[in-house]
Amino acid sequence: MASSDDNTEFMIDMLRECGLAHKTIIFVLEEFDLFAQGKQRLLYSLLDAMQSLTSQAIVIGVSCRLDADQLLEKRVRSRFSHRKLIFLPSSVDSLQRLMEHLLMLPEDSHLPTKYVMEYNARVTSIFSDKKFKGILNSLTDSDATTSHILRFLFRVVSYMDMDSGLLSMQSFMNALSSMRRQPKMDSLQDLSILELYILVCMHRLEDKEHSSYNFTTIMKEYKSVQDAYRTSDNYSHTVCFRAFEHLLDRELISFADKKGKALEYRPVKLLISSHELAQSLKLNTTCPAVLQKLLDRERYM
Repeated sequence: MASSDDNTEFMIDMLRECGLAHKTIIFVLEEFDLFAQGKQRLLYSLLDAMQSLTSQAIVIGVSCRLDADQLLEKRVRSRFSHRKLIFLPSSVDSLQRLMEHLLMLPEDSHLPTKYVMEYNARVTSIFSDKKFKGILNSLTDSDATTSHILRFLFRVVSYMDMDSGLLSMQSFMNALSSMRRQPKMDSLQDLSILELYILVCMHRLEDKEHSSYNFTTIMKEYKSVQDAYRTSDNYSHTVCFRAFEHLLDRELISFADKKGKALEYRPVKLLISSHELAQSLKLNTTCPAVLQKLLDRERYM
């Protein structure tokens, strides 16, 4: 119920008391780039309080954006240590080894030896199947973190055949399907053709490694698609902008920078994976074939 200023003051007092008591506090800020939006008062208060000799604290920001520190205001950046650790995502092979390690039963298990051998043989058979490779690629396409893999394996085991006590390929497919049942997938179901065009154009821009793009850039890409394929799906600038705003409202895209610019010139980013976009195109019965062709071409080039 307290105000933002009251909470900030309380936090600073607690830091001071913990410092006097020789206790260290670690703040972990997930999605650090989101804290770097707006007035950044929390970051400023935290980092400013840490300048004091009495405070014993550390702030760890975690973000998937390499330029997260560049989003900081000058007054916040001046208090930032500029120490960065960059972690590369695990390879698909290493993730498969992790999954195998977690799923395989130890030979000295209290379970019957025959069952352990049969269970492990079934897991090994599944992992060598090409279908499993496709499932793993789809799973890691959106999130390759260990916690995501663990959640997936928990669901795999929950789909185990209770009669045989063994896993099957269907167990993995059901688990993957349940992981995809997200609000975003529901929001993708009834998009208009124009909104799908905008999403595909944004995906194309990201594949071309555009570090920053906005509505104007998207419209240029949209026009290049129209010119190249001579489709009849031509819409006015006003209608396109209305569709763009609708995608923002559905949180399928978002502004990468909230600084005061006209909406057409603010940098934007996709909030869905290429797999989710591909699935939405397949499920949309009115989707033009050219859109599927454009996406497949970018994904497999």
